[in-house]
Amino acid sequence: MQRRDFLKIAGVAAAGSRLIGQQTQSFLAPTGPQDVAKTDFTLKIGTVTVELAPNRILSTVGYNGISPGPRLRMKEGVPVTVNVVNDTDVPEFVHFHGLLIPSDVDGSEEEGTPPVPPHGSRSYRFTPTPAGTRWYHTHTMSMDDLHRGSYTGMFGFLIIEGANNPGNFDQEHYLALRDWEPYFTNQFMDNDDLDASGPQPEKPAVKDTRPAGMEVASDIFSINDKALGAGEPIRVDRGQRVMFHFLNASAIENRHLALPGHKFNVIALDGNPVPTPAAVDVLMLGPGERIDAWVEMNQPGVWIMGAPEDMVREGGLGIVIEYANQKRTPQWTPPPKSSWDYTIFGKPSSQPAPTEKLDMVFEKVPRGAGKFNQFTVNGKPYPHEQEFLLKQGTRYRLTFHNRTDDAHPLHLHRHQLEIAEIYGKATSGVVKDTVVVPTFGRASVDFTADQPGLTLFHCHIQSHMDYGFKALLRYA
Repeated sequence: MQRRDFLKIAGVAAAGSRLIGQQTQSFLAPTGPQDVAKTDFTLKIGTVTVELAPNRILSTVGYNGISPGPRLRMKEGVPVTVNVVNDTDVPEFVHFHGLLIPSDVDGSEEEGTPPVPPHGSRSYRFTPTPAGTRWYHTHTMSMDDLHRGSYTGMFGFLIIEGANNPGNFDQEHYLALRDWEPYFTNQFMDNDDLDASGPQPEKPAVKDTRPAGMEVASDIFSINDKALGAGEPIRVDRGQRVMFHFLNASAIENRHLALPGHKFNVIALDGNPVPTPAAVDVLMLGPGERIDAWVEMNQPGVWIMGAPEDMVREGGLGIVIEYANQKRTPQWTPPPKSSWDYTIFGKPSSQPAPTEKLDMVFEKVPRGAGKFNQFTVNGKPYPHEQEFLLKQGTRYRLTFHNRTDDAHPLHLHRHQLEIAEIYGKATSGVVKDTVVVPTFGRASVDFTADQPGLTLFHCHIQSHMDYGFKALLRYA
């Protein structure tokens, strides 16, 4: 099925079509008793069906019969128990992404977390911190099985409430960007870069001309569980301030998002408040990243909020924003040309750089893993068991040297990263757990080694992690 045909059936592309109604709670944040902070949760892993559109119903694996899974809301500093029941035939791991918790409950096999056995259960007990928009997801390897790992529907939002109220908003929505029905191809064209005109200090003098290995692609997308046009629109009134919590839950690709005629007022990245909130036309999220941004609804109409790339938006990555008393066909107009820049949300650097330094050089070996590309860190694939040794309590500067033609979302478990330099610019105060390092780019991040135990580092693109793009950091 061609993307345009899929979108037409979903309800948006056909002129004058009415939106196909689904359950409002697919997109709207419930305000009732189901969305209050708790201390005890149950996640059941099993087969789920996802109705992206009336003409496209998928079968996958998810939590509690739905995908995204239930929103887990916790209070910072209040201990919780997450009981996981595995109704599948394979062992599973649940990773609590962005939390500062011990390695034995972080949800990574590499860090020593015990698996949830097939047709068995396991309880995770920890004290959630820091406050902000976090998430949870499977952390199994997929390799050449596109029905495992983060290609499935095993993901959901995890919200940690802090003492501070981030502000009063008229509406609040939790929106996860997803791709479905992945396939292998060696004809994959990246549209994941931040800004092709940006500095490329790591670009090799001689281009690697070896045939590329297989990568993973997708043509079908959604926000939460609905493709563009197949769910209820987000209904707003003029003058409202609407808070959006965005998550890129993709296993494959960095994504962009725009809302014609409106700006996103970014207040937090990866759940952490930014020093300098700023308004932008286009958001960019790598797999694993979250953005909290509010929008002032000041352009009455019926609009498509979605991917600027036509092929992605027409494949389903979008949602309709409908103003009151506006019953027209949803409209899309391309956003102004812009580049994503973490540093606009930062502040001038004032602290001296840490004296302890670590370097990671990333390279891609075309077909280095049979028909697949292999990725190396400092010339070697995983595990680097004794290479990155940390001294507890020490502040480190970690510099990423990306010598590949991909923009990689890099995630360090159980620690927070403060961006010190990226795109050739110095900055401070932007604290994240996942940082997209651009094609042939370089970035430096600072972190404090204050979470003893094994710590996993990896690219959050599933196939890259599967084929070598990860390393273990150890405390000496």
